[in-house]
Amino acid sequence: MADHYYTSRPGAKHDEQQFTFTLRGHELRFITDAGVFSRDRVDFGSQLLIETMEFDEHARVLDVGCGYGPMGLTAAKLANKGQVTMLDVNERAVELARRNAQLNGITNVEILVSDVYSAVQGRVFDVIVTNPPIRAGKEIVHRIFTEGYELLAEGGEMWVVIQKKQGAPSALRKLQEVYREVEEVDKKKGYSIFRARK
Repeated sequence: MADHYYTSRPGAKHDEQQFTFTLRGHELRFITDAGVFSRDRVDFGSQLLIETMEFDEHARVLDVGCGYGPMGLTAAKLANKGQVTMLDVNERAVELARRNAQLNGITNVEILVSDVYSAVQGRVFDVIVTNPPIRAGKEIVHRIFTEGYELLAEGGEMWVVIQKKQGAPSALRKLQEVYREVEEVDKKKGYSIFRARK
């Protein structure tokens, strides 16, 4: 059986490629490879979240399921006086994200292999951004929401992109159970952006 992008060590044969993509006015270069999510271009959901997310330039940002890095590296440009931590269970994706940070001269990031939040226990963040790995199952997605709450500072926010047909209604209900205030900030082509405040 073919493994998925949320496997820790993808078995897919390496097949690297590069492309350039403009996100929030920053032209970024990305090296991608087989065995990582959306390797040919930045997927629409991530683009929508990147274009919508808002936080302070001093923010401590956590990107969960960072893949090869489009969201976290853009966040590092926006929080240019802050720090961005990027996590992924996929070791190949983490290695690519590290190379992409270097390629784009982005230094205010740390990029870690992590099963959900295992690598950042006990730390505090102002913002969590995630395009959750829907195919990993609802249990993992809901863990991202509930365990993320514990890592946020008071008043901190989680920004989530999720497709309606991939469970946006149940994701919204779960967020509303956990967070003080949840709003749908944007909606396009069947994707919703939720902002949940602690």
